[in-house]
This record gives sequence, C-alpha cells and structure tokens, in this order.
Amino acid sequence: MKKKLPQGFLKNCRIVILVVLLAPVGGPFAADKELLDILLSNGAITAEQHRTLMKKPSLSSKDFGSASTPTPSESEEMVARQVDAAIDKNLEQKIDAKIDGKLTDKVAAKIEEEFPVKASYGKKGFRLETRDGNWQTNLQWRAQLRYTNPTSGDYRQVDDFANDTESTFEARRLRMKIGGHGYRPWLGYYFEVDLQPSRDVDNSSAAASARVIDWRITADKWDWAALRVGQWKIDYNRERVDSSGRQQFVERSIVNRIFTIDRQVGVQLRGRLFKNTLADMRYYGGVFTGEGRGVHNDDDGLMWTGRLQWNFFGRDLKWRQSDVEYTELPTGNLAFAAATHEGRCTRWSSSGCGNLDGFARPGSAMDGQFAVDQMVQEFAFKWRGFSVQEEYHWKTVKDDSTGTKYDFTGAYAQAGYFFHHLFPSIPKHLELAFRYAFVKEPNEMNRVLDNTREEFTVGANWFIAGHNNKFTIDFSHLTLEDEFFNRDVEDDRGRLQWDISF
Repeated sequence: MKKKLPQGFLKNCRIVILVVLLAPVGGPFAADKELLDILLSNGAITAEQHRTLMKKPSLSSKDFGSASTPTPSESEEMVARQVDAAIDKNLEQKIDAKIDGKLTDKVAAKIEEEFPVKASYGKKGFRLETRDGNWQTNLQWRAQLRYTNPTSGDYRQVDDFANDTESTFEARRLRMKIGGHGYRPWLGYYFEVDLQPSRDVDNSSAAASARVIDWRITADKWDWAALRVGQWKIDYNRERVDSSGRQQFVERSIVNRIFTIDRQVGVQLRGRLFKNTLADMRYYGGVFTGEGRGVHNDDDGLMWTGRLQWNFFGRDLKWRQSDVEYTELPTGNLAFAAATHEGRCTRWSSSGCGNLDGFARPGSAMDGQFAVDQMVQEFAFKWRGFSVQEEYHWKTVKDDSTGTKYDFTGAYAQAGYFFHHLFPSIPKHLELAFRYAFVKEPNEMNRVLDNTREEFTVGANWFIAGHNNKFTIDFSHLTLEDEFFNRDVEDDRGRLQWDISF
C-alpha cells in the first residue's frame, strides 16, 4: 500500500512558503517565481509544472473573492492548496523508495543477525557455518585436466622406452571434497571422493568407478596432542602428503611410486611442541592396517609409522609446494620418518595394496610374506617467492619365503622461484621450477645388480587464483641404466595440465 507524505512535512512546507510569500520586501506575492524555481531545483515539481504555474497570474485579492487584502489565514489556506497541487508524485515515489530501502536493509540485517546459519565462499569452497561457530561444512569440486606425450606414466623397465607413443588427454583427477567441524571447532572431519579416475583400455569399468579415497575425524583441542582416526595419506613424507593440486609440477617424481606408504586405515597421535621457539617441532605416531585404501586387515600384521619434524625458524610450513603466498619470513623444516610392516604388500598407491616390479602380487602372496622397513629424510624451505624441498629414501623388502632381502634407495630435489621479484618485467603469476630425481632398485632379472633411473624436469606454473586455478607445463628427460643387460636408454616427455577448484 502506498504511503502518504507525513503531515508534519507538508505543514512545514506551507509555513516556509507562507513566510516567503508574505514577506514585506517586494509585496506579499513577490516571491512566487523564486518559490517555483526552488521547487523545480529540488525536484518537487517538474519542468512542465513549472512552466504552467509561471503562466498563471500572481496571487491577488481577486483570488479571494474580495477587493480587500486577504487575511493571513485566507492566504495560508490559498498557499496550502497551491503547494498541495504543486508537489509532484515523483517526490512521493522517491520518499517511498527511500523508506522501502531502509526497511529492506533493516529486515535483511535482522535476518542476517537472527538466522542460525551463514553462507560464504573461500579457499575451501562453499561454506555453511552456524553463528556460534560450532558447526561448519565446506564443499569443493576439483578437476585436473591433462595432456601428455609420449607417455602418461614413468618408464620403469627397458621395454617401456620402446613402447609406442601415447598422446593422451585425460581427466587425471575429478574430486569432491567435504570437510569442516561439528559440535566444537576442534572436532574436525573430512571426506574426499574421486569421481571418475581414468583407466587403460584393458581395465574393467570398475577401475574408473567413483571411490572414497579419504575419510577421517580429527580431535585437535590442544596443539600438543591431537587424535586422528580414519583413512588418509599418512603423514610420512611431504611429496606424497602434499595434495596433487598443490604440486609444483604436473605430477610427483619417479621416487613416489617406490617409497610412498600412501593411504592407510588406522589411528594416529600427533601434535606440536615448543610452538614459536627455535625448538618448535611436530610429531606423528600411528598404527594402521597396512593393507592400503579401503581394505580391512586379513592377518595380525600392522603398519607402524612415526615422523619427527623440526621447524627450525619457529614457524610451521604448510603441506603445499611453491611459494605462491610469498612467505615474508624464512620458514622451513627438517624431518625424519620411518615405517614398518609385515604382510602381502610391497608397495602402496591410491588404489591400495600393490607390488613392486618382480615381486608377487598381493593376491598370490602368503600372509606376512614380505617384511617392509623404510625411512626418509626430508628438508623444505620457503622465503619470498623461493621454495626448495628434497627427500632421501631407504627401503628394504625381505621375502620370508626365500630369506632374501632387497634394498632400494631414491631421492629427489626441486626448487622454484617467482622471478618477478628480481625482474619486474616478468609476470608476477609465473613460477619457474626444476627437479632432479633418481631411484636405485634391484634388477627384475637379477636382484644382485642395480638398475638406476633418473629424472630431469623443468616446469612452469601460471597461477590465476593460487593453487585453486593454475596451468602447469613441464618437460622431463628420463633415463634408465640397466646393468644386467648393460644398456642405457632414455626418452623425453611433455605434459600440460589445468588444475581448477570451485
């Protein structure tokens, strides 16, 4: 319903106009024109109304039906009638709009204040959160679209270098992430679903079905002690724990396949001690099934893991590569970790329990056939656009069926820098990086001898919205030295990738 102008407003207009019209200077109606000009300039009347009123004769005694000068009360009544007729409907609409706007703002503010849930968007995607802060859910979608040539993987044997060229487009990862906390801010949860991983033409369709790869609950009320249960990438080494969407290159190094312990189901105690001092450190200790993702343990063998990390500047370094945040203060860590397990597995991946080349597959191995012991030394550092990290791995696999023990070693080192900070003409969103990696593993035909593989990779990142939206391109030179066949083979590989999160 349309609102009427407040009576006080009209009364004040009438009094002001009456005073002007009855002013002694220039006669009682000398201010007619000035009044109309003022009303026009203030938007009270339109230009057409102004012209119409200007054509009317000035107020005189004739307007009051007598030859005598009108009384003040008669003049006020006359002026009031003219003012009422002159006020434009546009003025009423403007006032109505202002009133409606204020009411709308007040209603919206009240809803914002009273409604128990608020919505927003940030680095973790869309967020729903209660106003008391006790409940929060973040939902994010991620796609990793990749082109590779001449292969989508790493060469591991001499024959791999002779295989036909593969020029491939693939959705390497399509993920849905759901995480947050409930009941209290320190009781966190996280789920991650891989919606449609790619598969080879000779794999069954089950190899490309959706799968839950992460699920975990973490109670971290205190910095010095937190408890986590579920399935996740165990906090063992940085390269693997760093999300594939937070990498400096298109994919992890050749070291990853041999030495990662990947996702496991179990429980872990973790914490941070001596925070913000030179003795600042993090610790992780856990026990897991050792069977990898999504598999229950079929024997009494468990995997035990531990990691000790020293933050030597008293500042914590997040699990992500590239210094896209431009870390103002130097930040780094030195870490050591170890793991041990007896079972059917000789390697692990996001697909679960698996086998290294030349070892029996888990399905055909005996319970507890392989005893796996491994260790890693790690270093990472970031400062003002520069980042570097390295890992050195040792791994021993003992085959209890034969009593033979096999040793593996491997390492990688990589560094990246945003050269814009040295040369402003270089785009600030561009990072250049280099990585070297090697793996020494027993020869598949003769385990007394060692095969040595090496990787030399140069890459570039173009960050549009940090790691949440970036393009990555890298080129690798891959070599293999086979001492058993006394052959050296090599090949090059190029990859281009768009990684985007919503």
